[in-house]
Amino acid sequence: MVQRIPGAAELEPIERASRDELQAVQLQRMQWTLRHAYDNVPHYRAAFDQAGVHPDDLRNLADLARFPFTTKKELRDNYPFGLFAVPRERVVRVHASSGTTGKPTVVGYTQNDIDTWANVVARSIRAAGGRRGDMVHISYGYGLFTGGLGAHYGAERLGCTVVPMSGGQTEKQVQLIQDFQPSIIMVTPSYMLNIIEEFQRQGLDPAASSLKVGIFGAEPWTDAMRAEIEQRAGIDAVDIYGLSEVMGPGVASECIESKDGPVIWEDHFYPEIIDPETGEVLPDGEEGELVFTSLSKEALPIIRYRTRDLTRLLPPTSRSMRRIGKITGRSDDMLIIRGVNVFPTQIEEIICRMPKLAPQYQLVITRDGHLDQMEVLAELRPGADLSISENEALAGELQHRIKTNVGVSTRVRLLPPDGIERTLTGKARRVIDRRPKH
Repeated sequence: MVQRIPGAAELEPIERASRDELQAVQLQRMQWTLRHAYDNVPHYRAAFDQAGVHPDDLRNLADLARFPFTTKKELRDNYPFGLFAVPRERVVRVHASSGTTGKPTVVGYTQNDIDTWANVVARSIRAAGGRRGDMVHISYGYGLFTGGLGAHYGAERLGCTVVPMSGGQTEKQVQLIQDFQPSIIMVTPSYMLNIIEEFQRQGLDPAASSLKVGIFGAEPWTDAMRAEIEQRAGIDAVDIYGLSEVMGPGVASECIESKDGPVIWEDHFYPEIIDPETGEVLPDGEEGELVFTSLSKEALPIIRYRTRDLTRLLPPTSRSMRRIGKITGRSDDMLIIRGVNVFPTQIEEIICRMPKLAPQYQLVITRDGHLDQMEVLAELRPGADLSISENEALAGELQHRIKTNVGVSTRVRLLPPDGIERTLTGKARRVIDRRPKH
């Protein structure tokens, strides 16, 4: 399925740079960023002063570990524009999170920031096999969410034809894919499964569509789900990574020739892996929490932002820059069920290995007295016509596999096809936590 692999001449020089060349760029930009933040953002001046560090203390990249972290709390405490490092009049666009767990986190962009963002997303689409003139169907949500517009500007920057579909209207998604014949789709992996199912509901073979490449992000997904999507849709599925606080989509992206983890565009975003408990910087290859420092952002420089994503840094392969492994979970979204650490992706891996089950699931967490309970809702594939006893046996098998592989006892309920509520836009709701908050 591998499509056009870019030759060396098609890459930017920095994508082929030596480690020394790359680190020289990083050091120069990091020194500028720390100075820019210290001089123009009262929060960073106070935080640096409290930590006893000054921008001039950064003489090599390792010195960054002396500087304080930034978390989502700081963004919310400085709502809406308190972390901006330029006058509000220079900010040409703002995006924001949904704010479902409190005040939204607001991010801003100068025109240079928008250009940088478009460039890294264009680089990402090219890494996925996209080229000038390709038609790109964008099903990420538009609006305050960074996904839709981030993908849109990057695709246009590469010279692609953009179909700004946004999310929802799944029947129309299929119709336009059939009518317009795009070769690339950019969407969350969970919503791609909805689109695949809609093809099948209409009696169409999704693998026979014009789509050749899917660029999937905005939520964690497993290699098992990648295999599922590639097999059913007949496409190459590549992973794009980003988050609004750091820029949006395009912080890192996989290369189609290797599909071995998103390449971090390290000339703009400096990564660290830390121990989530101690904050200690861990060596490459060890799993921990991913931390980013922006290197070129003007409106909202971000210093050592704790993403809460758990992963590890991997050595360069298809490009000169390091990669991140699959996101195994989040340090703040980890479920603790009767003392057992549980990540939803662990359950997903097990479900994807069971051929009679669709890769759709929900985890419902409740509390019975003092004990937490987890119910796993899974969905049968279309055509899996099971008797009551067969259904019970399959549920028991899933329950056993979860207990064996994850170490937690669960209740399992198997639902008919489409029995789990589908997302229309954005990210899948994999966990419903009904435990008392106090």
